[in-house]
Amino acid sequence: MDKIHTMKVFVRVAEMQSFTRAADSLGLPKGSLSRQIQALENSLGSRLLHRTTRRVQLTQDGQIYLERCREVLSTLEDMDSMFRHDPATLSGRLRVDMPASLASGYLIPLLPEFLQHYPGIEMELSCSDRQIDVAREGFDCVVRAGISDDPGLVARQLGHLPLINCASPDYLLRFGTPKSLQDLSQHAMVYYGQQPGVQSAGFEYFDGKTTTLIKTGGVITVNSTETYRSACLAGLGIIQVPRGIVQSALKEKKLVEILSPFPACPMQLWLLWPRRHHPVRRVQVFIEWLSQALKRYTA
Repeated sequence: MDKIHTMKVFVRVAEMQSFTRAADSLGLPKGSLSRQIQALENSLGSRLLHRTTRRVQLTQDGQIYLERCREVLSTLEDMDSMFRHDPATLSGRLRVDMPASLASGYLIPLLPEFLQHYPGIEMELSCSDRQIDVAREGFDCVVRAGISDDPGLVARQLGHLPLINCASPDYLLRFGTPKSLQDLSQHAMVYYGQQPGVQSAGFEYFDGKTTTLIKTGGVITVNSTETYRSACLAGLGIIQVPRGIVQSALKEKKLVEILSPFPACPMQLWLLWPRRHHPVRRVQVFIEWLSQALKRYTA
């Protein structure tokens, strides 16, 4: 048994929760993967995976073994690439997670620059607003607004994204365009809250030193940044977002910037990755590239 190869197969099956999808991604027969995993389990004397007709799930031993496999494979990959300085020699899969709105508004337009410079790197981009378990779910790094308090993660600040206030032309036609903070008592916000039952207290105004919350109306609370933008486009209320997220809608006049003298506190942007091991070289170069690339947008 080629133990290193089998460990890679096991990691891919565990991440995809499917022998079929893992086999397709690796370009190997499904039966071959099944036999390799069974041989691995026999050699370890423990079942690593629960197999059902719908999906594959890790056992408790499987979860422990998965984490150790990632550590071992990461170390080996780092050793293989430690003396390679030519970008063309870097290869492998880079798993990144970030909110969909930040991906479409900022990362995707910049990504061709990175992938052209590192043609051997394959990126797997997941888009979610939820607090994922970075290490357990096998991500190399995640981008988040607001720092995580997870002691198992290393955090690097990418900067601050200035926020703007905007609403749809239809909303402004129905309710008027607010000119002052006092006008907001007659207006509605689209509320954002990641946790059920939690919503913003209203319109946020940051004068450079302190933040003031102004009570407004509002009938909808959402828990994803994409839905937040879509609700504003549908005329459901005012939102406060980074300009890049709504740039195309502003250009197409689907949204209008309002109350520009009264911005919200800039959004902190952070890059997080597992603390338990030093990032492999492809992750290191992505961290450095993203830190520099976003400087054109951040304060």
